[in-house]
Amino acid sequence: MKRLGKYLYLGYFGGSLYVTLEVFWRSRSHWTMFVLAAILFVLIGLLNEIWTSWRLIPQAVAGALIATAAELVTGCIVNIWLGWHVWDYSDMPGNLLGQICPQFALLWVLLAAVAIVLDDLIRWRFFDEERPHYRL
Repeated sequence: MKRLGKYLYLGYFGGSLYVTLEVFWRSRSHWTMFVLAAILFVLIGLLNEIWTSWRLIPQAVAGALIATAAELVTGCIVNIWLGWHVWDYSDMPGNLLGQICPQFALLWVLLAAVAIVLDDLIRWRFFDEERPHYRL
């Protein structure tokens, strides 16, 4: 039960932070972005819990790949199948089905690195886990 509470807290934090950033960036967000961001924050935060020997940059790249794949799947469901028009990258060069593009995939590397560090800081401060340390 304690583990579930930790992951719910981490997910809520990650989802809330992402929606806040998206509102500043795009002046709007959608509840599906909260759900996706919450799941991704937990998954990306688990990368260095699983692969403890990985340096931060490869973890961030792996996180970006996970996030981009999740964005494609989510986009196909909420934008194409359900027609909710949450986002559309059709005008971006190199886009795939208007759901992902190389430009935002690169931005995910930075966001994933921030997520990894924030996840570790929260685990350390609030859940008495190991103090974070990184190698680039």
